[in-house]
Amino acid sequence: MTDWKAVRAQFPALANWTFLNSATFGQMPRSGVEAVQKHFARRDELACSDFMKWFDDADGVRASIARLIHAAPTDIAFVPNAATGLSLLLGGIDWKPGDRIVTLENEFPHHYYYPSVLANRGVEFVETRWDGFYEALTPRTRLVAFGMLSYSTGFRAPLAELAPRLRERGILLCVDGTQGLGALEFDASKIRPDMFICHGYQWLLAPNGAGFIYVDADLRRRLKPNVIGWRSHKGWRGTDSLFNGMPEFQTEAEQYEGGMLSFALLYAMQASVELMLEIVPAAIEKRVLQLAGATRDILRRAGGRLIFDERPHYDSPIVTARFEGRDSSELANDLRSRRVLVAARCGNLRVSPHFYNDEADLVCFESALKELL
Repeated sequence: MTDWKAVRAQFPALANWTFLNSATFGQMPRSGVEAVQKHFARRDELACSDFMKWFDDADGVRASIARLIHAAPTDIAFVPNAATGLSLLLGGIDWKPGDRIVTLENEFPHHYYYPSVLANRGVEFVETRWDGFYEALTPRTRLVAFGMLSYSTGFRAPLAELAPRLRERGILLCVDGTQGLGALEFDASKIRPDMFICHGYQWLLAPNGAGFIYVDADLRRRLKPNVIGWRSHKGWRGTDSLFNGMPEFQTEAEQYEGGMLSFALLYAMQASVELMLEIVPAAIEKRVLQLAGATRDILRRAGGRLIFDERPHYDSPIVTARFEGRDSSELANDLRSRRVLVAARCGNLRVSPHFYNDEADLVCFESALKELL
């Protein structure tokens, strides 16, 4: 049985704040900070003479991530953020006039920006509510892209239902797991998205700048790299005599990295992933959803209106509510003045507990909310 008090001790910021805002920034564990410090101490000790071994370590990070999402290490490439992963995909598809991209309502802005730019090439971009999702798909739909969770409402798309239906129709599926992975389980071998993207600074509890993409083997055969550098050629490890000429790309997802990696950030991300694997992702998901359920009860008692109570697919660690006559941004700021951290998004008060939170955090939140309302 998990000792949640011992787990909480890994996160020093929680001693000074009632932190219920992991959908904005997750807190890094002590082990992540120590991993970064160890890397820089190693640089000083060895004057970076062992830098090629850092890439072996990076392969170890791939293996940890692969275990977390039930994939193969060869499916994993590192990216600095989710926008890079999405842009790699959208920039690598041979778009034709009349092609269609579909996303769900209330998505994170990068799901709108790049597709909107593609309108210059005749690509149609459609935003839809879930209840109109399947009607929005046409024979010209090339891609469906959205988040594992909606950052603004907590909507949780039923991936197990929709993924096989998209495959049957030959429509690519890109899932942004930045919101969700680390709190909820994800099984790439069952869902089989074409691409899965995660910037690890939120629920995965990594530093900002540490992220990865999962790229399905079938997609890798079609999607050409558009970030090309010294590691693009398959023989890049032969640094004593690097190849000059047209690169011969690898078949692994690593082909999309191109150049150097942010090793310190990757070591920190691995520390968080290893912590989650040790706790066990199923136990984490159960804990997080219990805390989210208790959070919904608090918001109801305070008079909040919850989308969860009105529509399906909101069983999520992102809990949102609206309070009649109250501005959510002002409410979030007033809570912050009481050292209670939540957020406001699109008119909603957004509360996002993680596995390191406990019932005492929720008591503090409810007390502060009552004072303000």
